[in-house]
Amino acid sequence: MAGDYAVIALYIAGMIAIGWFGLRLAKTKSDYLVAGRRLGWFMYSGTMSAVVLGGASTVGGVKLGYTYGISGAWLVIAIGLGILVLHALFARRLVKLKVYTVGEMLDLRYGGSTTTISGVVMWAYTLMLTVTSTLAFATIFKVLFDLPSLAGIVIGGSIVVLYSVLGGMWSITLTDIAQFVIKTIGILFVLLPVALSSAGGFGGMADRLDASFFDFGSIGGATIVTYLVTYSFGLLIGQDIWQRVFTARTPKVATAGGIISGVYCLAYGVAGALIGTAAKALYPQLASAQDAFATIVEDLLPTGLRGLVLAAALSALMSTSSGALIACSTVTTADLLAKFRPNRTVSSRLSEVNANRLTTLLLGVLAIAIAMIVDDVVSALTVAYNVLVGGLLVAILGALFWRRGTRAGALASMSVGSVVVIVSMIFEGLDANEPIYYGLGASLLAYVVVSLATPRTPDAVLRTWTSRLSGGSEEPNPAEPVSA
Repeated sequence: MAGDYAVIALYIAGMIAIGWFGLRLAKTKSDYLVAGRRLGWFMYSGTMSAVVLGGASTVGGVKLGYTYGISGAWLVIAIGLGILVLHALFARRLVKLKVYTVGEMLDLRYGGSTTTISGVVMWAYTLMLTVTSTLAFATIFKVLFDLPSLAGIVIGGSIVVLYSVLGGMWSITLTDIAQFVIKTIGILFVLLPVALSSAGGFGGMADRLDASFFDFGSIGGATIVTYLVTYSFGLLIGQDIWQRVFTARTPKVATAGGIISGVYCLAYGVAGALIGTAAKALYPQLASAQDAFATIVEDLLPTGLRGLVLAAALSALMSTSSGALIACSTVTTADLLAKFRPNRTVSSRLSEVNANRLTTLLLGVLAIAIAMIVDDVVSALTVAYNVLVGGLLVAILGALFWRRGTRAGALASMSVGSVVVIVSMIFEGLDANEPIYYGLGASLLAYVVVSLATPRTPDAVLRTWTSRLSGGSEEPNPAEPVSA
């Protein structure tokens, strides 16, 4: 294992060094939160792929492949489809708006503050996403060093917090590119061919496994639809994803880079499912499907390559965790804390980067603390995704596509959708499919009825919105007043 330890040590040292380099680049609020809006298509597509393909897509994707075969790819396919739709339909508009958060976009479109509700929902979602990724460090460090779960959480979480605090989105972007390359080599070019070869190829797997493992729909139609509704829609509106869109240098970069990322995600999902299927053929009696990834890595790969693939898994966790952490920090400073400091002076604005660093640090420590005491974060993440989609999706899509939508309609939609989702989960159960549909239905009804029953959005607000969408205005958003 000495070679594996060396590879992991080099990887961790590299992430910290990149974070330190990012410190030199993060000189303004725009640098710290959206990498100065300067990314080209390669860096954009790499960092977008890195942030959406986390532990659930890597270790979890192999687990689903072990359980359901090729049909286990649907979770990551839903993510890839969400990325494709986001960039085909929305990315150009989002880049032109020049905002930092989803809440700022809603304020700009509806002509008044909506961030109390949208900000709280988005804050809870991004924090829980950070916690989930941080908790998953326990599994990787247990395999690597046989460390207790709490130690793995603290070590992995601290590395992410360190480089995120130092350079913000620049550090996260640079580390994401390194992590993207490591994941691509480790999962697609090392683990996948080794796993398939060891299992005897498709013929060997077919001889050992039931035909259902090669049925693309065996996971169940209801599960596939729920994945598409929850994860594809969730990716359309999540702050962690939008914040990456805001880093693109131009709308064209966002569109092209995002479509490349979406196609990559589809390939990654199929690869994970095939690795899991191979693991089922080789180790049909594992005590837990969750152990499929660690087992196949430990048994099939030689020292050095094993360390590279474990670094790839660690990369998946770190990229998602850091992306969610900077998103949570941005929502905190731009949507929530901004309400308590609306009249900033020039001197206070110059210290905004340090304020963002402090916020990121505190939220990172909070996420590590929660990960150390919570057992069932998967259920908590389900709650966060359901409330995110059920509460915010209608108001966001309405802002982009229905001019008759009003601020009152948006507020009613967000409030009613969130409440219905939460109440439905109480009665139907956290893992039930129904709450997300009940929430979306109630949210849509409230949005349409209240919007039609209230005065139209003022023409001046819509003119400003249209001007920003066309890229013809650089005036600041309502949450960021100009200093004298």
